[in-house]
Amino acid sequence: MLRIFNAEFDKPIVTLRMEGQIAGPWVDELRRATENFLGSGHRLTLDLTEVTFADQNGVALLLKLQEQTVSMMGCSPFLSEQLKGMTDSTRR
Repeated sequence: MLRIFNAEFDKPIVTLRMEGQIAGPWVDELRRATENFLGSGHRLTLDLTEVTFADQNGVALLLKLQEQTVSMMGCSPFLSEQLKGMTDSTRR
């Protein structure tokens, strides 16, 4: 399960705070949520402090969002390693 909260909406940069796992059907839920904000021209920050796991599709989405200049904060060491590992494997 993944819960997504608008932590700060009235500022130039929208912060989405998440709790749970970015896996399975929740990957598409996060994709839809971010597309809504990015499509309306907002700058976006994801607060990943309470994210406990991301599957391969979740990691791929996070990497794609980083390429779209979405900022990320609060990555656990585990999630940071997943992102780094996926980036390293695409460079080979």
